[in-house]
Amino acid sequence: MTATGFICANWGLEQTACKKEGRYTCKNCCLIIYCGPICQKSHWSHHKIECKSTVGKKTWQPAWVLEKRTPAFIRTGIGVTLGAEKYLWGNVSAIDIVKLGSNEGDRYAGDLRLLFAASGDLRNVVKTISYLPSSYKHSLQVTINDRDFDIMARNVILLLVALVVEKSEDATDCIIHLWYSAVVRELDIEILHNRIRPLIEDKPSGSLLAKTWTFGRCSLRIALKQSSWNHLLNLFNKPAGLTAEQAQRIRAANTLARSRRDYRDRYMSCLSPIQRICFNKFRQDGLLLPFGFPRHDFREPNPTFFQTADTWPMKDNADPLHGWSFEEVLNTTSGAATADIYGKLYFHIRELLHSFFHRISSSKISFQLLNLEASSLPDHLDSDSFSRIDVSNISDRGWLGIHRTLHLMVPLLQTPLQNPHATLITLFMNAVDETLTDGDKMKELTLHSRATKYLLRYRPPNGTKSSEYDAALIKFTVGRELVTPYDHIFDRFVKDFEFHKAGEIFGATMKEKHTIIEKWPYRLKLRPGQPGAQDEFDRCMRQGVSGKERYVEWKRIHRGIL
Repeated sequence: MTATGFICANWGLEQTACKKEGRYTCKNCCLIIYCGPICQKSHWSHHKIECKSTVGKKTWQPAWVLEKRTPAFIRTGIGVTLGAEKYLWGNVSAIDIVKLGSNEGDRYAGDLRLLFAASGDLRNVVKTISYLPSSYKHSLQVTINDRDFDIMARNVILLLVALVVEKSEDATDCIIHLWYSAVVRELDIEILHNRIRPLIEDKPSGSLLAKTWTFGRCSLRIALKQSSWNHLLNLFNKPAGLTAEQAQRIRAANTLARSRRDYRDRYMSCLSPIQRICFNKFRQDGLLLPFGFPRHDFREPNPTFFQTADTWPMKDNADPLHGWSFEEVLNTTSGAATADIYGKLYFHIRELLHSFFHRISSSKISFQLLNLEASSLPDHLDSDSFSRIDVSNISDRGWLGIHRTLHLMVPLLQTPLQNPHATLITLFMNAVDETLTDGDKMKELTLHSRATKYLLRYRPPNGTKSSEYDAALIKFTVGRELVTPYDHIFDRFVKDFEFHKAGEIFGATMKEKHTIIEKWPYRLKLRPGQPGAQDEFDRCMRQGVSGKERYVEWKRIHRGIL
């Protein structure tokens, strides 16, 4: 790789392949970079297949429009997905759960104890530790729990790579590809087998096996049953005989399933032509790399994904972009390839990982990883001990609900005397949809509603419609959620479930002013017509969120009645 990481796209297996830095982009797509016009001309026969592809044309239309039929999602429902139920990637943007400057202060002189009670992947852990100010010099204790064994096991593996591999470039790429790429490099497999697996194999004896590794000033501890240690070792091995080509076919049967074509086209109808090319490429090859990067080194199935010889473990709409701030990704440089959104994501995660490595190499940090139901955590953790607790959306009704969440988590939070800034962070992803009535929905559909007026400015009618399910009408429907206000709906939910009374019973209160994460982080901030408003709307359409996601921050006020 070049010093900047921006590689001329005229690469190949031949000895004559260019090794220079890419400085100039293809002006048609801005997805790929070259060292100069000679390499660009030489590579055109390969690049034109994607650069001039049908999905990248402004005239592209969804298949259901061209075939003059009703799209599948009208018959079966928009929320229907295909594939297994694993959530190995985040589906909302990573957050810094400490925000030291807005709370204790950048020069806080106390230790921090963080609990990720239903962590999912490591994105919140990486972002939080990366964002700690350089002025913070004290120790950090990080407890990471997830009930899904595969999620926990992947987190263990990625953290061990970060702590063990000395060369930061090797560690960074290994983590990115084990985290997100369907097939990986032989170097990644060597790191797994030669550097990480021996640590797992050297486990203690006993029925409940706890192991702590120490690396400089950092430590990592996990406690598992005997059977779980054996399961963890299985994640280092692909199924016998599985090739990269077979693994890609298994994945494509999910991500490119013909039965899901209308769902993909519906999503692509909300993208710009160039973004459709990016989206399509990742769906095809499953490699988190800049668009023009070499791919010939990726010859091994990612064993942390392929534990069986016939299954891709995630839903077909899982996307690495959904786990990171889309605005921050867009603001990350990708060299001259300014439209390469997955390339920007790759460089964005690299930057965060470099900051993460610097912090863990220079600070006293202890990691503890658990594989428990969140409801069991109070039996294994000390009361009054955590500066921050992030519970993701287990406070939603379909999981623990807000009452059980408060009952279980508030006693683990530091008291106001210990730390008045200690915060419990809850996310409600489904509360608005579960509370909306038919009357609420009809009210926003009227021509005189604020939502309709705003939407007509973002998506003004453009000529005659080609069919009942014209793509413009579908985009209009998708966009309506983003411009609809939901404060009164969530207030109704809060009242129905007696948040204030529950808080009083369990010794907590909702923070009126949030200091960690905005209450409605995916809500449009600008009004139609303001500078940047259209770009903001288009960005949110791409982001895969609805604007209904609501965070609530809690602080302790007393010991609680129960």
